[in-house]
Amino acid sequence: MRRFESLLFNIDIENRIPCQGSLLVAEPFLRESFFNHAVVCLAEYDKSKSTLGIVLNRALDIDLASVVATITCDEKIPLFCGGPLSSDRLFFIHTLGDIIPFSQEIIPGLYIGGDFDTVIDYINSGYPVEGKIRFFLGYSGWDIGQLASELSNNVWAVTDIPDIDTLLTGEDNDYWHNMVRYMGDDYRGWLYHPINPESN
Repeated sequence: MRRFESLLFNIDIENRIPCQGSLLVAEPFLRESFFNHAVVCLAEYDKSKSTLGIVLNRALDIDLASVVATITCDEKIPLFCGGPLSSDRLFFIHTLGDIIPFSQEIIPGLYIGGDFDTVIDYINSGYPVEGKIRFFLGYSGWDIGQLASELSNNVWAVTDIPDIDTLLTGEDNDYWHNMVRYMGDDYRGWLYHPINPESN
């Protein structure tokens, strides 16, 4: 029984040092609405400056065409909540590289932003979106020292991107569970916690 309890409640696991392109995986007890079972990609990271991240897996109930009038394709392109800051601002992460001018490289093969008109032309021309581009309202940010403090309190686990080709697929709780499985046996106990403790 004691061994099972240790597995179930162990979140005090030595963390890796984050870098640009790292993923932050929320520990299972984090109930803050924006970050409950969240997976955050660090798009800009420098421990001596503020940090910018995008929650990858928090799907919204609206699609891109509802906020961008120039979308003419029939495909419903989902929108995601990137975090609590600047929720009226649209961000996008993609794997298209030089196809989208002025993109900022996060890590090789993964980019944020770029020329928005080119992105719209790409979509309206019928090119694939799933797994290639994901759109977000808002972002997540940390002031100098804030993320380090949260990491020391085991709010997040730090991991790398398992596969760029599948990073922009899947959503919500299933996405978080898949990422926890990827992190290995040390985090296996996280999988047994419900999203809402009242459901236990």
